[in-house]
Amino acid sequence: MNIFKRHKYAQDSGVMMFYMLLITVFLLPFSGDAATYTLFLGWFFCIMKAYFGDWKWIKTPIDIPLAIFVCFVFFSIINSPQKMFSFYNAYHLIGKYLLIYYLAVQSITTEKHIKTVFVVLGISAVIVLLYGFFQYFVGINTAGMDWTDTKTFPEVTRRIFSTWENPNLLAGYLNIIMALAFGTFIFAGGRTVRIIIGSFLILAAIGLGLTYARGAYLSIVMVIAAYGVFCKRKIIFPLVVLLAGLMYIDTPLFNRMTSIFTTIDTSSELRLALWESTIEMILDHPLLGIGWGAYYFVYPSYDFYMQGNFIKVVHAHNMYLNIAAEIGLVGFAAFITCLGGNIWRALKVYKHLSTNFLRGALLGCGLALTAIAFNGFTDFVLFNTRLTMLFCTVMAVEAALLRHPSLLAIQKELQRRRMGLVSLPELSDEEIQKNKAYNLKDI
Repeated sequence: MNIFKRHKYAQDSGVMMFYMLLITVFLLPFSGDAATYTLFLGWFFCIMKAYFGDWKWIKTPIDIPLAIFVCFVFFSIINSPQKMFSFYNAYHLIGKYLLIYYLAVQSITTEKHIKTVFVVLGISAVIVLLYGFFQYFVGINTAGMDWTDTKTFPEVTRRIFSTWENPNLLAGYLNIIMALAFGTFIFAGGRTVRIIIGSFLILAAIGLGLTYARGAYLSIVMVIAAYGVFCKRKIIFPLVVLLAGLMYIDTPLFNRMTSIFTTIDTSSELRLALWESTIEMILDHPLLGIGWGAYYFVYPSYDFYMQGNFIKVVHAHNMYLNIAAEIGLVGFAAFITCLGGNIWRALKVYKHLSTNFLRGALLGCGLALTAIAFNGFTDFVLFNTRLTMLFCTVMAVEAALLRHPSLLAIQKELQRRRMGLVSLPELSDEEIQKNKAYNLKDI
């Protein structure tokens, strides 16, 4: 096969690889199985691209801590009471997360790619919201699904969940989407674009309110408010007006939110009991944890609250405690390094990118990860496979933004100007040639 055909096949495979990523991202809110199939197709085209072209593996800043995290996920199986179950969950779930993260990293190489990913995420989010509103207006009664303490909140009989399994997962999904949209809204240039994104944010805020997920609602409010206080104070007033309007219109939402500070319902009480039990698990198994995905099996032995073997709890309703309990403190530290490092990098350098869209996109990624970090104190939405795959996609988009040529050029210039014993200024190619010529003359 001649070089021109190989180049064409490699180019076509790269295009198809990106299209499969887009389809996967679009399908995540609707079908995990369908998204998995297209993910595998994406890797098929990735292998084809590597076979036909001169292709290099793209590295990311979190490769090393991510590798440590994965290693301790598998090491934790040693302590699991159900080793085959933990092993299956480890290779099946962690495999999916790694595949979508690195497929996105290898596929997203241009600003146009990033814009397309954001558009696809927006389209799928609109469909999710419309279906959620349909659920609310049709009147699906969720009072009997154990999602709400009906004695404390008798008026909360409908909580939308759309295409997700429960309202908390929908709320976690909307946290990510709203943060991405908010970042692009801040730097949106045209009036039409700002109106479209602003309208979407209002609809998403209404949808988030109808989930009645207190932790998720507080998470996105805290993220946007913190950005307003430290970066752009003029957004605080519209945020307060929007929140006040939503709570005035929806009395159950007002009661639900104020209950955080005034009422201890069964949901809050159970969370506190779970956290106490989870801390005991961590103290008993600090190095390797209780086993990946084994919380379901281990919790009855640490059940200090309900004290019944019939009780089955799948996670700790706290992302940090759950991960530390299942894979140990070393694996937990690796996870925090990945999450915290990405948040820190995004919020530190987003202003240095060359275009408004790129700045908004990187800010949105940083805020989305921050929202998940806040939400993790009261829930563990990353227990859901599809939501974690979306989370990994956001981290991959951030990795693509961090290696954008405009940002790399600024970093190189800063490094060149840095003076000291450890780092010396770099010489330009022209200066190097002059020095070589001068040295040769001396010889």
